Amino acid sequence: MNSTTSRPVIDADLILLDVDAGADKQAVIERLVGRLADTGRTTDPDGLTAAAMAREEQSATGLPGGIAIPHCRSPHVETASVAFARLAPPVDFGAADGPSDLAFLIAAPESGGSEHMKLLSSLARALVRKEFVASLRQAATPDEVVALVDEVLNPAPKTEPAGQDSEQPAAAKPKTLVAVTACPTGIAHTYMAADSLVAAAKDAGVTLHVETQGSSGSTPLDAATVAQADAVIFATDVGVKDRGRFAGKPVIASGVKRAINEPAKMVAEALAAADNPTAPRVEATGADANISAAPSGGVGWGTRTRQILLTGVSYMIPFVAAGGLLIALGFLFGGYQISDSANDIALQNSLWNLPSGGFAQYLGAVLFSLGSLAFSFLVPALAGYIAFAIADRPGIAPGFTAGAVAVFVGAGFIGGIVGGLIAGFAALWISRVAVPQWFRGLMPVVIIPLFASLVVGLLMYMLLGRPLAWLTTSLTDWLTGMSGTSAVVLGIILGLMMCFDLGGPVNKAAYAFATAGLTAATTASFEIMAAVMAAGMVPPLAMALATFVRPRLFSEPERENGRAAVLLGACFISEGAIPFAAADPFRVIPSMMFGGAITGAVCMATGVTSRAPHGGIFVFFAIGNLVWFIIAILLGAVAGALAVITAKQVAASRTSEVDQTPALAAA
Repeated sequence: MNSTTSRPVIDADLILLDVDAGADKQAVIERLVGRLADTGRTTDPDGLTAAAMAREEQSATGLPGGIAIPHCRSPHVETASVAFARLAPPVDFGAADGPSDLAFLIAAPESGGSEHMKLLSSLARALVRKEFVASLRQAATPDEVVALVDEVLNPAPKTEPAGQDSEQPAAAKPKTLVAVTACPTGIAHTYMAADSLVAAAKDAGVTLHVETQGSSGSTPLDAATVAQADAVIFATDVGVKDRGRFAGKPVIASGVKRAINEPAKMVAEALAAADNPTAPRVEATGADANISAAPSGGVGWGTRTRQILLTGVSYMIPFVAAGGLLIALGFLFGGYQISDSANDIALQNSLWNLPSGGFAQYLGAVLFSLGSLAFSFLVPALAGYIAFAIADRPGIAPGFTAGAVAVFVGAGFIGGIVGGLIAGFAALWISRVAVPQWFRGLMPVVIIPLFASLVVGLLMYMLLGRPLAWLTTSLTDWLTGMSGTSAVVLGIILGLMMCFDLGGPVNKAAYAFATAGLTAATTASFEIMAAVMAAGMVPPLAMALATFVRPRLFSEPERENGRAAVLLGACFISEGAIPFAAADPFRVIPSMMFGGAITGAVCMATGVTSRAPHGGIFVFFAIGNLVWFIIAILLGAVAGALAVITAKQVAASRTSEVDQTPALAAA
């Protein structure tokens, strides 16, 4: 082992006490990264800073009690390292109770071993102990801080007092809870949530066993422990691994931040759920895989339906993006006429037997054929993963079958949605049929897929297929048949939908309608796709422009998001405006809808077309009437930016008037 990897996680050179490290969290992170660079612990300070700031954009690392734990994994560090600053004045890291005066920067190597991760998780766990935090504030020298940190990273083994039984008598055992904690990075919040819950359970006189699904690995809870538990707590920002182990248990679910901020409340809710026969429970299948962080631990059918449909759409979109971009590249190399003969050219020729149009024509035909094949999975994937969201893996086969039938009978993506729902609920219902123990092994791989496919197939063929095909054809003909003023109205509607929830169900509905129409390969379908893509690019670009023109109306994190939103908007990623909408929805969302409506209307009025379903500026070659496409986006972005600036200025003026009223009255 070289000397670099054998260095301690923290030393006195990495400690800053009572320093003014800057006005914002980026300045603090840069100062701490500078300490790592000065001691030779990072090979690229700028790269490490960028990695830490990227983690900050996922979620704030400020915690209650004046603590901040910016952290990341990065290829620019070779050994796990911790730098510490006691800040004067404190700096805002996004904690609900105010700025932080204690900041730990945790830098872990990209391929760091589990031992490094365990050391870092030990530090994160210590930060929920009030006495440890108080000692950090009272430390007079860097060496005292190092000693405190070293004590939690390398604790002395505990011994039980002689003659004392560590087990409680069976009759005195309190209720037992189990919990799973997991965050996207898996370095700090996972373990802090776990220890916060454990401490709260101890105060409540409850036994709590926690499974941390973090970067240092996951040791699954013992099956006997799970079986004896009265309720389960899921404090996760990502999916729970092997969720079916907890089937039938009352469940309370939230993100990791709530478990850190309100652990006692979550424990109390879990205890209440344990005594409540109507409390939400973990399903035996994956039907509850998307359970929300509602206080009660369950979700209503409206939210549940939205989650189911979005699951299907989210799994469908990669097929859309890959297939659509391959088709667009086929047009780029082979020309738009390639669609008439792509399959024949691709099958009858090769690199050693090129067609008359040469290599470019052959490559275009192959790319177009690949894209068409990927596109053929759109409706089956939509239906299959809608069924998966309802019934887990046993629902996939009947769901894909339902989608294939929907395509075959001409029911389109509406048929895919209906078929996926039927397939999912049929598979879920069959999975709940009581069968002998010896027969259960056949259920998920044979019985459920077989009978659920039979149910949905018969219904789609014999009863629902033709009505759904008629509905799809009528709706498509009506929308694509719009021209003149009606086309402009359609563009406004699509623009409003794309900007209403920035990647949510309304946005996805408009996008799914546009991409499904591409298979028709008509001018009207290409115009609809162009209007949808252009309008979807507006919100991030508008917010980026607004933060540049009037930066004082926005916080420092919003200004940072504005810089990132330029690229997101250019790539047609509407979600780039979500941070702004989440912070100020009543001013941002209407403003974005205003800009999106203008863009959609201009696109439809000028006949802009797009043969690609995604890509933004990277698929300009697939855009017809490109100049008006760019003008439409610019008009929408400027209109949206002016609208949000005006709305924020009016709000600021009213706030100022309210603040001045008491002073005027006193005068």
